[in-house]
Amino acid sequence: MSGSTTELRVELPAGLTVMSLRDYLQKQRGLSHTLWKRLKHSGTLRVNGEPVIAVRAIVHDGDHVSYDITRKSDIVPEPLPLDIRYEDDDLLIVNKPAGMLVHPTTQEGHGTLGNAVLAHFANRGEVHAYHPIHRLDRDTSGLVLIAKQPEIQYQLSRGGTKHFTRDYLALISGHLTPASGLIDAPIARALPSIILRKVAPDGQPARTHYRTLRRYRHGDEELSLLLLRLETGRTHQIRVHLAHLGHPLLGDDLYGGSLELIPRQALHACRLQLVHPRTGENLDITAPLPEDMQALL
Repeated sequence: MSGSTTELRVELPAGLTVMSLRDYLQKQRGLSHTLWKRLKHSGTLRVNGEPVIAVRAIVHDGDHVSYDITRKSDIVPEPLPLDIRYEDDDLLIVNKPAGMLVHPTTQEGHGTLGNAVLAHFANRGEVHAYHPIHRLDRDTSGLVLIAKQPEIQYQLSRGGTKHFTRDYLALISGHLTPASGLIDAPIARALPSIILRKVAPDGQPARTHYRTLRRYRHGDEELSLLLLRLETGRTHQIRVHLAHLGHPLLGDDLYGGSLELIPRQALHACRLQLVHPRTGENLDITAPLPEDMQALL
């Protein structure tokens, strides 16, 4: 990988000696139809260093293919601290602090994870757009998976969350009964609000696995530390599901949680597991519980 250029060594399926470049990139490398159309008009496609016409190009086993379909980002790079937990030519995994937006908005264009990541790329001499595969709420801390190339984003995003597993640590008041289980409750918008969500029969399917790790007493307060795994990825899923059970996250006043012990929802994305979309390597990345949650234990 050089700058924003994707470089591939062609590996054809057994028994094949030649294949159209389009079939290779779409069927073997997972390039989407939209990205193929962008590639056709990019003027950057080369096979073994020679420019080729995308729709006519063929490849043989062992050929080298390169192209650049990166689009200029409108996010302003800002040199902010980053807790990087994993990085290679294709992926970046960052431990986001509570209080930071994952992506700039029209009202808040600075101080976000996107600003920090683009500054990090620039510092490394790399040119990439910003491709977060999933999001965390502003006040949720923990691991965020970011693709460096649009084709990697496409491969990880298609099919929802089936390409990676996310685990969270959470603190609630009281104790769940049973101590472990599956929350299978569809989630819908709580209209007329554009922010709130609720459990509703006509909502989208939402499943959260949970397990009580430990029970605590903090002063007069009974607390539980939970480990949760998302099977689906709905907006506010963990927050809504725990509130539905009558045990909202500590600090989650939007869904009825107490602010007495912590001023933000006590939720941390602690573990991310995935198969690397290019190398096939099994990645298992963790991030420790942040100090504000640790202090309550």
